[in-house]
Amino acid sequence: MKNFRNYTPEKYGKSEFQEIEEGIYKTKSPYADKEIFVTSLSFEMEPECFGEEDASPRNLTQIPIEGILDEFSVYVTDFYEELNETSETVCYQEFGSSHLSDIQRLRTVIGKRFYAALCDEEEDEEEEYTMVME
Repeated sequence: MKNFRNYTPEKYGKSEFQEIEEGIYKTKSPYADKEIFVTSLSFEMEPECFGEEDASPRNLTQIPIEGILDEFSVYVTDFYEELNETSETVCYQEFGSSHLSDIQRLRTVIGKRFYAALCDEEEDEEEEYTMVME
């Protein structure tokens, strides 16, 4: 995944979203009766990278997305299906967390690459990988 950028959807202009700092909003969770922090990012998948082989805006592959969710302790709160359906290369996602610091850390990927790299292979049947941000 590369070319991470801030994305500000129109919905952030509605009263149910309160801007906390640039690109970060407080709102009600779509999954529970509590307030959370959200941010939206655009990025490009890299089909030549491990785990992203069949990736596109319509097919966000599991490995790098799960890596982001785990690395920054966030979850997906909006898939922006309409945008992803019509885009050729740019993907859009909204991420949320109960903790402002998780969203602040997630936004450190803006302008960077985040991808899975294979570890030195041992004689395991499962492929081991690590997440890299550069």
